[in-house]
Amino acid sequence: MPDFTIETTYNLPVFRHATYSADTPEAACRLAIEDKDWSGQREDYESSAETYVTGIWEGADAAYRGHTIRVPRHFEETVQRKSAHFELMLGLLKIMVSDTKARRATAPEWLAKSEWAVALGEAILEGARGPDEPAADGGDPDA
Repeated sequence: MPDFTIETTYNLPVFRHATYSADTPEAACRLAIEDKDWSGQREDYESSAETYVTGIWEGADAAYRGHTIRVPRHFEETVQRKSAHFELMLGLLKIMVSDTKARRATAPEWLAKSEWAVALGEAILEGARGPDEPAADGGDPDA
């Protein structure tokens, strides 16, 4: 059985409390965001985020040395999956709106891609593995 080196990550919230004098809450927020002094920081271990895969290499103890393997989409960080999916859905929506405005039928491959994108979005929200992407011609991806 082959060995794989897997790098996993989780995000640990780090916070600080500081007081800012400002004319408005927005101005105080801007001061807080621009403040570079984190000497009073505290870690919030109770609110750490999900664990996700950030790297895979073939072989034992092969991180950054062995052959890199692409991380399967459903093991990536959920916020990144959502961000990438938003970009995909926006692109598909633009195609469909353009087709509707031009009064032309949307090509079958774009409809297939859209159906897949909806199923993938639902899987992301459920924290599940998504369906395989359809083939470029709109047919069976394994054909």
